[in-house]
Amino acid sequence: MEGPEPGAPVVELPQRVDRRVRLGPFPSARDALKFVCYAAAGAVLGPLASPYAWIPVLAGGFAISVWRPDGEAVDERAARWLRFQLRHSEGSNLNSRRVLTPVRGSVSHLANGRSVAIVRTGGVPLAYRPPADLATVFDRFRGLLRVSEGSLVVRSTTVPLRGAVVLPRGEGASEAERTACTGYRELVEVLCRRRRSRRVDISVTASVSGSDPERRLLERAQGLVDELSALGLQPTILRDHALAESVRGFGWTLSGGAP
Repeated sequence: MEGPEPGAPVVELPQRVDRRVRLGPFPSARDALKFVCYAAAGAVLGPLASPYAWIPVLAGGFAISVWRPDGEAVDERAARWLRFQLRHSEGSNLNSRRVLTPVRGSVSHLANGRSVAIVRTGGVPLAYRPPADLATVFDRFRGLLRVSEGSLVVRSTTVPLRGAVVLPRGEGASEAERTACTGYRELVEVLCRRRRSRRVDISVTASVSGSDPERRLLERAQGLVDELSALGLQPTILRDHALAESVRGFGWTLSGGAP
């Protein structure tokens, strides 16, 4: 009896477990619920305007709920575009405020008579670390708090994940390499589109009294940078416009009177 013909092994991949489950003509149950909301809104507005006004609302809600060009619904794309416009307008306001109240150097003077220096860093990955490493990181962070003079104010936010640091520098010499670079760039942009990274600003404040307060403040900030570097982070002391923006994020007022 002859055995099976030799050849490359074949492994059948299971179906994706995170795929959307369709509900009739709708791509998902969420889209079906969206259509129900559109139909309910049309039914409420119909008697106020005209009974026939409910038909185009119903048809439009069905089209929006079913049609997903490039995998994204029309109303979701419109909402994302609106959020982008709002963020762009807020950024323009920040730029105009930066021009009116510039900050030079690594120390900013507040309206309450105190000076502040801010250290910016990211997060440190703790998931899947062995217990011994977690205990070491905790002890080092506790020691950092103990040796810090005065008070520290911490502000943690998230920012869009930047893919520029992992994108290839060159385009490639051959056509195949350029095609591969283009595809890799698109993959990185898609992965970073809805992911965010942590940003932590730590402020060090001091009174303007005493001899050379700015030098003492920068020494404290540099000591904080050294302690954070020992934890495996990459901290930096903010300067100029980045410092002014962070001060406004804390909700403080600059000495010039601008928020």
